Amino acid sequence: MDSSDKVLITVRIIKSFEYRTCRNMVIPVDIKTSTIDQLKQQCQELINSDSKFKPFRTVKFDTLKIYTQAFGNKTQNLIINLEDAGFLEDGDAILQDVGVISETELSLFNREAYDAFKKNPEIKW
Repeated sequence: MDSSDKVLITVRIIKSFEYRTCRNMVIPVDIKTSTIDQLKQQCQELINSDSKFKPFRTVKFDTLKIYTQAFGNKTQNLIINLEDAGFLEDGDAILQDVGVISETELSLFNREAYDAFKKNPEIKW
């Protein structure tokens, strides 16, 4: 695989929905062969190895969701897309097959925290 097979995607690592604590990770990924589980693993390895993600190491990141795609609509919520669609739940699915394209923004977060925030979307300072 050469570098022309890879596209850049942004993964928003979300620690807290209420406090809007997130950090972006821009990574090259081969969307034609990489699976959702492989992307999660790649993100977790970067979180564990890069010092700028040290405050994020206490969170169990278990869910990927499409936030937006290039030239697509963005949500009004600055931290997460609260629509029911866009969850990438089949870990064996190839990224391209689930709609990931170049410059797609994904959110990686804890599903339990997301569900609690969706029930009561209160922003704290």
